Amino acid sequence: MSIKTGTEQQVGLKAAAAATFVVFGINGLVFASWAARIPAVTETLQITSGQMGTLLLCTAIGSLLALPTAGLVVGRIGTANTVRCGGLLASLAGVGIALSLSATSIVGTAVALFFFGIAIGLWDVSQNIEGADVEHKLRRTIMPQFHAAFSGGAFIGALVGAGLSTLGVGLPLHLLVIVGIVLLVTMVAPRYFLPHVGAPVRADGEPKPAKGPSAWRDSRTLLIGVVVLGATLTEGAGNDWIAKASVDGLGTSESTGALMFALFVLAMTAMRFLGGRVIDKYGRVAVLRASMAAAAAGLCLFVLAGNVSLAAAGAALWGIGAALAFPMGMSAAADDPKHAAARVSVVSTLGYISFLAGPPLLGYLGDLTGIHLALLAILAPILLALLLAGAAKPLPTE
Repeated sequence: MSIKTGTEQQVGLKAAAAATFVVFGINGLVFASWAARIPAVTETLQITSGQMGTLLLCTAIGSLLALPTAGLVVGRIGTANTVRCGGLLASLAGVGIALSLSATSIVGTAVALFFFGIAIGLWDVSQNIEGADVEHKLRRTIMPQFHAAFSGGAFIGALVGAGLSTLGVGLPLHLLVIVGIVLLVTMVAPRYFLPHVGAPVRADGEPKPAKGPSAWRDSRTLLIGVVVLGATLTEGAGNDWIAKASVDGLGTSESTGALMFALFVLAMTAMRFLGGRVIDKYGRVAVLRASMAAAAAGLCLFVLAGNVSLAAAGAALWGIGAALAFPMGMSAAADDPKHAAARVSVVSTLGYISFLAGPPLLGYLGDLTGIHLALLAILAPILLALLLAGAAKPLPTE
């Protein structure tokens, strides 16, 4: 049996980091490629916004079913094979969506979106576990850069979707091209992943019973989940409502509202690229508290500002504050590699529930107060995340 030299190990780590970066980026590309063309779906199927919301709920249900079990899947077949399974299922679902749209089948589209949601749930958890494994081996914070890759992929996907829509390229053809890219990346890139160290197994290959409480009964994991819940609500509300809040609250044009959203995303992406060094220098808990404080300050400035310039500064500060909490939550959940799969699955589930449910609830509140003022409701989960940030303190190494 050959023993790898230090140089070979470093090369392997760099390859694993690069592969994980690409997988995160393609995940963001897939998400935005679909989201940017939702208006085309409503037009093709001749459905209302409410009916489109029901279709999107099919994706959400699929993901919510997959996320709690994704940790078990990773424990069984590893991160690389789980990403491959997620990519393959997402590709098959993409073909199903394309064919259903070509046939103007609402039922077919709903079924395909359900399986698309399952695929994304498996993919999301496994890529975060792999990112945590790479982070442990490198002994420096790199998870925010992986999430920056997701944001960058989403930005590119949104631009591509907008461009193809302008050129009149149909969504079915667009989806089929994306399917080809997903298949190629998710089949090839994971071969460079690190072997995931899961829970110990018995002689018959079955997992040994875990010591201590399960992930869903582990107090630290649940507290981290609450922190991530606040973080995802902060990010999701900005993504969904900042453009409309600019138009309704500040009286700006739709193009200015879109630029405000772009500023929010740009600030968040830039902070994710730079945040690793900040976390390594000041520590996870301190940066998490500073992030939540910045998000709260930015949100208040955006909502209460009387002019566009101050509101833009608030949007940028809000994006900076929203950038690092979710990736830090993933890192914290994966501090113990032997339990990382189950705990990342729990934290992802809690965060995803917030990401799905929060923005619609803000919309309902906005019907009563106006969406601009309704955004202030996010202060409650932001402050709760700030108070509970200590739960993300790194576990002592054995």
